[in-house]
Amino acid sequence: MSRTVAQMIVEVLEQVGVKQIFGLIGDSLNPLGDAVRRSNIEWIGVRHEEGAALAAAGQAQLTGRLAVCAGTTGPGSNHLVAGLYEANRSHAPVLALSGDMSRRLKGIEFVQNTEPDLLFRDVSLYTQTVSSAAQAASVVQQAIATAYAGPGVAHLTLPQDVLSEAAHGEPTSLATLRPRNEVSPLEAEADELARRINEARSVVAMCGFGCHGAADLVRQLSDRLKAPLVHTMRGKDILPYDDPRWMGGLGMIGTRPVYSAVQHADLLLMLGTDYPFSNFLPAHGNVVQVDERAAALGRRTRTSYAIVGSVRPTLELLLTKLKPKNDATFFDRVKNERAKWDGMLDQQANLSRSQHKIHPQAVARTVSDLAKQDAVFVLDVGLNTLWSGNWIRQSGGQRIVGSFNNAACGTALGQANGIQALDRGRQVIVLTGDGGFNMLMGEFMTAVHHKLPVKVVIFNNAALGLITLEAESVGIVPFREAIEFPNPDFVALARACGAKGFSAKTPENLLPAIAEALSCEGPAIVDCQVASDEMPNIPHLELEQVRGYAMAKIREAIAAVVGG
Repeated sequence: MSRTVAQMIVEVLEQVGVKQIFGLIGDSLNPLGDAVRRSNIEWIGVRHEEGAALAAAGQAQLTGRLAVCAGTTGPGSNHLVAGLYEANRSHAPVLALSGDMSRRLKGIEFVQNTEPDLLFRDVSLYTQTVSSAAQAASVVQQAIATAYAGPGVAHLTLPQDVLSEAAHGEPTSLATLRPRNEVSPLEAEADELARRINEARSVVAMCGFGCHGAADLVRQLSDRLKAPLVHTMRGKDILPYDDPRWMGGLGMIGTRPVYSAVQHADLLLMLGTDYPFSNFLPAHGNVVQVDERAAALGRRTRTSYAIVGSVRPTLELLLTKLKPKNDATFFDRVKNERAKWDGMLDQQANLSRSQHKIHPQAVARTVSDLAKQDAVFVLDVGLNTLWSGNWIRQSGGQRIVGSFNNAACGTALGQANGIQALDRGRQVIVLTGDGGFNMLMGEFMTAVHHKLPVKVVIFNNAALGLITLEAESVGIVPFREAIEFPNPDFVALARACGAKGFSAKTPENLLPAIAEALSCEGPAIVDCQVASDEMPNIPHLELEQVRGYAMAKIREAIAAVVGG
């Protein structure tokens, strides 16, 4: 019996190293599901297709390898789109497969009819309908190649009748389907960059996601230049928090000493980062940049020089050209200010700070201190991102993943499931607000169903905390009826799903609840009921924001008095 198109696609995915497909099965995907059932690929059935796309995005973001998600005709595939933006914005190679009705039913408004290639056009680097068996092999090759080349999302629409047809050949160049190589800079450009760095008295190196795999080189760079190392959120896990060179983050998830250092250094060297928040970057133009993506160069702040190159080969070349700097005055000042800031963070995370309420900083710090040395933290979006991003003390062997470019609430659990599926023995911890967890809480059943031992720690303040902060920053009284909400009993929910649940309502039971959850087998939820009135440390406030907070608080006080 000849191979079907569905079987050919699954065999190709096996050969390029795909271990799982995340999705929801449906009639149009039945031929694909049957081929997966006969293969060594694990089908992980999710509770919502957005969870499938997020799982694939989490996997691909962590590994840089192709991950796959699937949805069936019409609404099923439509649900993939929101999750695929996670892969799109984090430049993670994902292949999305949309089952579709038979070709004879197209164009007559048949039930569930959509035009997936139009719908997926914005989120995908490549989208194509496989309209014939003869076309299938070359289109599959092109889709995977494009996902890796971006890297980003590629999408295929697969009509059910085409999937069931006999395959015509197979992709002929599977050896080419792999992550793209590092980009080495031109020698002359490295010479010019070295000249500019050598002329500067004080240098700050800002390390982004592109510095992964170059930890030893950025240490050497810091030592050679007496340069403080600062990081973006996606770069936080590159070095351990207690490395004396590693001064902290920039921005809302950052420190005042870092903001000051970036503003006052003679030269800011941006390495592998497309940091988007220009208001935290210097406007004086004494900025140089290294990135393998030419489109990222110079678009966030005025930049005087830039090199197209991956961080690792660029630093290897650059270090041969840089002259050692002997004056450590600037470095030592930033280091001392950082120590004071860290002392403040420690005080705010101290469990003895209050007898009756749990401060959210203590939740993040406790999870961090109890986590395994190679754990993966997956952060959701919201006020909880500030608590986790600022109070996690990473080991250097841990990874931190989140929706840092897409900034989408409700994404952490789905991504964590994908990451956990890579290695069920590795500790994967979700840190999420109650608002984010509520959005896709059904994906906790995906974890239970497929024995993915994800640990979910919920910052429970019965509100969308970041929305409150954002409203107040512009002087608006928060819309409480829209922001505040009741929650289910998360402990009972975990147990109803067949997992374990733990509750922390006071400081004295926070540590034992988290410790027990992290040590138990299987997935678990920890419901941490945190203070809802805690304000984050904001390293840099514009005058308008100060006015906004003041006006909002005055208006809230008046409203409370008059009952309006």
